[in-house]
Amino acid sequence: MYVNDDCKLKFLELKAKRNYRFIVYKINEQTQQVIVDKLGGPQETYEDFTNSLPEHECRYAVFDYDFTTDENCQKSKIFFFAWSPDGSRVRSKMLYASSKDKFKRQLDGIQAELQATDPSEMTLDIIKARAL
Repeated sequence: MYVNDDCKLKFLELKAKRNYRFIVYKINEQTQQVIVDKLGGPQETYEDFTNSLPEHECRYAVFDYDFTTDENCQKSKIFFFAWSPDGSRVRSKMLYASSKDKFKRQLDGIQAELQATDPSEMTLDIIKARAL
């Protein structure tokens, strides 16, 4: 599995420059490479992010989550998502599962990880709990 350079460049822009709120990645099965599927601008919300994930196809994604701690400090955490919905093809699920760790290692700065097969497994409440 090859990771397109654009994947790493866009992630660095999200991490350092905060140009994006989220990035959705997909595996091009013909070329066997991970490519950028969608970019979410800095003004987009978590709901925009979850709506951008396809209902019946696997994806990887990163989301830059801003939150306020109990001590009233503004913080941010970058979440990595492995989205593998129940309705997706078995071959696709296997491809994404077997490539996940290699791809995640390419993105230096991931602070939390979440695997989800259904939108109920990645609600904003779950993200908030994992961030604190």
